[in-house]
Amino acid sequence: MRTIVVLPTYNERENVANLLAAVRSTLPTADILVVDDNSPDGTASIVEEVAAELGQIKLLRRPGKHGLGSAYREGFVVALDEGYDAVVSMDVDFSHDPASLPELLALLEAGADAVIGSRYVPGGATEDWPLHRRVLSRWGNRYTSLVLRLQVRDCTSGFRAYRASALASIEPSSTTAEGYAFLTELVRRLVRAGYRVMESPITFRDRQYGESKMSSRIIVESMLLVTRWGARDLLTRRQAPETID
Repeated sequence: MRTIVVLPTYNERENVANLLAAVRSTLPTADILVVDDNSPDGTASIVEEVAAELGQIKLLRRPGKHGLGSAYREGFVVALDEGYDAVVSMDVDFSHDPASLPELLALLEAGADAVIGSRYVPGGATEDWPLHRRVLSRWGNRYTSLVLRLQVRDCTSGFRAYRASALASIEPSSTTAEGYAFLTELVRRLVRAGYRVMESPITFRDRQYGESKMSSRIIVESMLLVTRWGARDLLTRRQAPETID
């Protein structure tokens, strides 16, 4: 499968060169697209240097910091316009292990429409997180799956592989959420469209270098949107006409 790995970045100069090298080593034939939000620490310049050395690395410079969802929307548009078969998303801070990439893509090859690198299926785990963060993430995902009837255990994992045809059909450019809510919005659309979403266990490791982009505002936005979507879905089901067999 012709594959592209989409990497949003903002102030990741300490991680990006090593991550690009690791992805290239793991997926030698894949292309890489870095979507940088005008990082003041010079991340984009490092990407250009690595691209000149390794090749098959593209850089999309954006004029300012517009958020994770916006970065992925623009990156996915580029990936879909250029005709790739598989589109991968992941973080640049090594919380997502590049060594897991072949397994995600193998499951696409085997018939999945989207594969989520999941912390919450058997074999998955998180490392170096304080207890309150683990509890918040696990129960937030359980709440999301229950309210939206997704049967997906890790709705907010950004480590994913999509079949390009499935991703195109749910029109990611028309999504509106930011942060982790954007990731949930994509899963919700995939499930509602009847696509096969699988989860593959990963070990999520907290970043060693740079600052986390997680904030209380992002968490609150995600939970509010999930509740709103759940209420809307419930109302739609109640208003749907009954069918007679």
